[in-house]
Amino acid sequence: MIRVTSPCPDSVIVALGAREWPIWACEVSEFPWHYDQRETCLLLEGDVTVTPESGTPVHIKGGDLVEFPAGLRCTWSVHQPVRKHYQFG
Repeated sequence: MIRVTSPCPDSVIVALGAREWPIWACEVSEFPWHYDQRETCLLLEGDVTVTPESGTPVHIKGGDLVEFPAGLRCTWSVHQPVRKHYQFG
């Protein structure tokens, strides 16, 4: 299950040290994705719909903290360019 905290409180961002995580960016696109391990990310900007293979689409946007579970297979539909901090494990 994809977990979304929207919007993510600044206190949580600071406690996680999320602003120190690497940054990943992506232009408008659509692509399949598989998470080998859990990923936590903080969207700095963008608008995305993530659709699990066997589940309900999840909308995420700038300011959201998102946890993707290990083993998740999904399709990312990027509606507006994305920049996010991310951490695996």
